[in-house]
Amino acid sequence: MRICFISRRFFPAISGMSVYALNLLRELVAHGHDVVMVSQYRDDAEGSAVYGGGPPPDVPGVKVIGLPSLGEQEVSQGRAADFEADIRAMVAAVEAEHAQNPFDIIHAQYGYPCGLAALEASRRLGVPNLVSIQGGDGHWVGTCCATHKQAMLAVLDHAGGLVIGSRSFAEEVRGHHGTRLDRFTIVPGATDTSQFRPRDDRELGALSDPPVLLYHGRVDRRKGVLDLLHALHALRKERPALRLIISGIGPDLEPAKALAQDLGLGDAVTFTGHAGYAEAPDAYRRGDIFVSPTYAEGFSNTILEAMACGLPILSTKAVGVVDCLEDGRDALLVPPADVPALADGLRRLLDDAPLRRRLAATALDEVRRHYSWETIGRRIQEIYAQLIATKPDTGWTSLYDPKAVTRETADPTCRFRQAPHLL
Repeated sequence: MRICFISRRFFPAISGMSVYALNLLRELVAHGHDVVMVSQYRDDAEGSAVYGGGPPPDVPGVKVIGLPSLGEQEVSQGRAADFEADIRAMVAAVEAEHAQNPFDIIHAQYGYPCGLAALEASRRLGVPNLVSIQGGDGHWVGTCCATHKQAMLAVLDHAGGLVIGSRSFAEEVRGHHGTRLDRFTIVPGATDTSQFRPRDDRELGALSDPPVLLYHGRVDRRKGVLDLLHALHALRKERPALRLIISGIGPDLEPAKALAQDLGLGDAVTFTGHAGYAEAPDAYRRGDIFVSPTYAEGFSNTILEAMACGLPILSTKAVGVVDCLEDGRDALLVPPADVPALADGLRRLLDDAPLRRRLAATALDEVRRHYSWETIGRRIQEIYAQLIATKPDTGWTSLYDPKAVTRETADPTCRFRQAPHLL
């Protein structure tokens, strides 16, 4: 099977989508498929500071085509992001590669702009498509402006297939756009349990002296990282030796550093910055308790990685988390954006060694049994096989006409036009 995979941000960008894409591509190659990845990337200072930037690296067995997102980078010149120009660039790259050797299927990662590019390429080439809804595309895109509302309706109603990580996330998207739940195929995330594994030199649930909390991922207030700093401030009154590691970069890295200083946490918090995928296992081994105070997820790669590393986990009763973790069984869960509850949950984990051991052991067993890439990769390939005999739905242009929509005709009030790194 010849597969075109369209990704919005791949490594060196730091995101769960990068990790997901890399592991899926590896599975597809291992099963003998001919894979081409078209990936956009930020190469300007603003975009690189938030996610990491630069052309995508090689992936063994995959033809990687990197495209600078020039339309998105227009914000560096004080202009609104031109997503339409980036979509045209993606479609042109797919068309050129198809002309050399035709694709059997086009798989877009992220509903917008990649999903819309997949629909347009499918319309022109007659090739079936699949779109994965994975994060901000489901949480926010289409609630931001009229233009993106129509774009998401086109993708959600007319893609050949829709993959989503969890039932709760599918229900959120239905709430935003009225999408029928039977349009979605639920395929959870996965992790590499050979790369992410517990430390050999300590028991599950053990604490260092002093104890170390770990946040690893995008440093973004929507991930609850600022709430975690406030919770640490509350706990430090009774536990002055408690430490926190914040691993990663993101749109709120500088605000997080400023808040740590304002709260007098300068000696308690270590910001370790960018951590590549190869270095991520070492990041988990530096912590005793993994904290993910997120407001919403598609399906959290970092939670799966923490489970595989044998860390007790404190997270939230949020979309995309409750499908993976259950309060009291494999993690402690608190309401999102509730700093006192977050502090209480941390206090409970720090005080209860048997609880930490039980939660960590249960989570480790579950991730090994249910969230392996061999299982998830097989399911994605089954979906490809079901779609190959189908013709693409081209009726979506009545919702979103790519000839008529330009940056000039689009809704200028959209927050993502001004800050596309948030998308």
